[in-house]
Amino acid sequence: MSVKYFFLSDGWIIGRVWEFGGIWNEVVWRRKPEIEPLNMGIVEHQQTLWLYRVEEAVLMVEVKPMADSPTNQTIGQVVLKRLIDAEQVIERLCQAESVVHRFLEG
Repeated sequence: MSVKYFFLSDGWIIGRVWEFGGIWNEVVWRRKPEIEPLNMGIVEHQQTLWLYRVEEAVLMVEVKPMADSPTNQTIGQVVLKRLIDAEQVIERLCQAESVVHRFLEG
């Protein structure tokens, strides 16, 4: 099984999710895609990027600014995130200005 990752900026949320057959269909899969926020992130250019883990079936994730985010008013767009592997995560962690942790409930 191949686990994939992506970083998501503060103030941004996950939108649509793609799998091999197209946009993730919860009726067909009988569940939501497995996307798990991890308790680690990085700071780059004074912006916090949080690390997420996704299941192997996920090919791409759409992210967009939250409705009440200041980013939404200046950007107002969606971005398709390229998923990365564990080795690429380690590279980003090593190159980051700093690594941060957060407490996740549940």
